[in-house]
Amino acid sequence: MKGFLVANPKGGSGKSTLATNLAGYFASRGHEVMLGDIDRQLSSREWLATRPFELPTIDTWAIGPDNIARPPKGTSHVVLDTPAGLNGKLLDKVLKLSTRVIVPVQPSMFDMRATRHFLEALLDEKAVRKGRADVAVIGMRVDARTRAAAELERFFAGFDLPVLAYLRDTQVYVQAAAAGMTLFDLPRSRAERDIEQWQAIIEWVERPL
Repeated sequence: MKGFLVANPKGGSGKSTLATNLAGYFASRGHEVMLGDIDRQLSSREWLATRPFELPTIDTWAIGPDNIARPPKGTSHVVLDTPAGLNGKLLDKVLKLSTRVIVPVQPSMFDMRATRHFLEALLDEKAVRKGRADVAVIGMRVDARTRAAAELERFFAGFDLPVLAYLRDTQVYVQAAAAGMTLFDLPRSRAERDIEQWQAIIEWVERPL
């Protein structure tokens, strides 16, 4: 089983957007995918409830902040959407279900400041230090023409971590989510630009363990 943890201590960083679309990619490839939501707001679980039946299946299981249970047997890919403020024992528990950790970061001073402390703590976790979980970062809602985008790039340069992508700020994600869909469920012509931005993410998550 491959486990993918999407985490950032700050609310509104794009965790649910990233987690749902990652699960959507795996489902589009025919994998047995489960999307776990341990955020008390249950954004991903509520999104799953709106997902049209005819689309590739994404399931969930009984999991929450106080019940970090392994998914059922037969699951090939697990994506975990996590709450703001993830740290300590809860972080340690979810890392045990994960082989890859993706940290989405928005180009704002508040997001970068909060994420710095989280990345330092994450890189000190035993699972990461022992090489049992790889970590990468992604820029979310980035306009490459702005000073904030340049600041985010400099922030990432301070860590020895792969930067998988800078995803643009677009209503395509919002509109897809409102319909219970992901980029990978939309007509290619509508999502082509965004799927191109996902290619490095896809290559990283598909890389052998």
